[in-house]
Amino acid sequence: MDQISYWEEEIFLKNIDITIIGSGIVGLTCALKLRELKPKSRIVILERGYLPSGASTKNAGFTCFGSPSELLDDLNNLSESKVFQLVELRIKGLEKLKNLIGTSEMDYKEYGGYELFNDKDAYENSLSKLPYLNKKLRHIFKEDTYEMFDKPETFGFDKNSLLIKNKFEGQINTGLMMRKLLRLCRDSRIEIFNGFDVDTFEKQKHKWVVYGKNKQVSTNKLLICNNAFASKLITNIDLKPARAQVLITKPIENLKIKGCFHLDEGYYYFRNVGNRVLFGGGRNLDFRAEETFDMNPTKLIQNKLESLLQTTILPNQSFEVDRRWTGIMGVGSNKTPILKRIDDNLYCAIRMGGMGIALGAEIGQSLAEISIEE
Repeated sequence: MDQISYWEEEIFLKNIDITIIGSGIVGLTCALKLRELKPKSRIVILERGYLPSGASTKNAGFTCFGSPSELLDDLNNLSESKVFQLVELRIKGLEKLKNLIGTSEMDYKEYGGYELFNDKDAYENSLSKLPYLNKKLRHIFKEDTYEMFDKPETFGFDKNSLLIKNKFEGQINTGLMMRKLLRLCRDSRIEIFNGFDVDTFEKQKHKWVVYGKNKQVSTNKLLICNNAFASKLITNIDLKPARAQVLITKPIENLKIKGCFHLDEGYYYFRNVGNRVLFGGGRNLDFRAEETFDMNPTKLIQNKLESLLQTTILPNQSFEVDRRWTGIMGVGSNKTPILKRIDDNLYCAIRMGGMGIALGAEIGQSLAEISIEE
């Protein structure tokens, strides 16, 4: 606590009712719900970066809830009831996010989502299961969710490309979404301490003390919402990091791609951002190497992304890569989020499984509700 003034200690670092670790979608929506439920409480968010540093400002901006092959693969790891409960949770989360921010405020566009198949057998298997998937989701959308799409030339793909459409999927501007959430928090008297990289925390009497480099805060209640990074703070938890690598092209004249696209059970994903193509994924090329907190892109995956751009996504069309980046997702043995009480006045909401946009608002608000019951 070197160089901490009396004023800093007394005014900023003491008398905190609720502290949230992580200023991503989950942490911010949790804080906003807490302000609604506890209007007089002092709420503080600790964030290690100058911007939210995990995946919330680095994702592709898909409002997706599962492509056909992805859901069919999930059925190999979870029961039918849990798979479709999770889909409903994602859809509820998306609706809460839209209601909280407003569709125009985050530039929401419902262009539809498409699954693009390179493997004919995988395509035919997914196509044969569409009646089953549509039946399971009809109570939500009141009509079929997925359908065959037989006009690949619409997007400039090879005429033999195989596609399935989801008419209810949309895209957002991730930066606008997060900026609005941050503004809502500040307008609600929620304090955000940037540059506070949490090392550990401990219980002292009836309070939790949170430690960072040369700094600490004391709080009555502690909520952990930093997704994959929570694995550094919580022991014996089914959670590990998953690096997501992304690139975006420079503007492309007469770009035909419009919408969100999934490839290879969701391990690859691309969309238009205006007249650019944003393309990410590829961790299935080396799962072990991508279980990392390292934020640097790798040649293996970036070369694969460029290759797929050339051969599958933008055939016979030139492009230039404008920039590359990575985000860190939180994954585990299954895609169900972890939302639970750990100890007295200590809770966590983590493991979004790459679906933070869909799940974040629902899980964040649920955390706020269960944490005030104690």
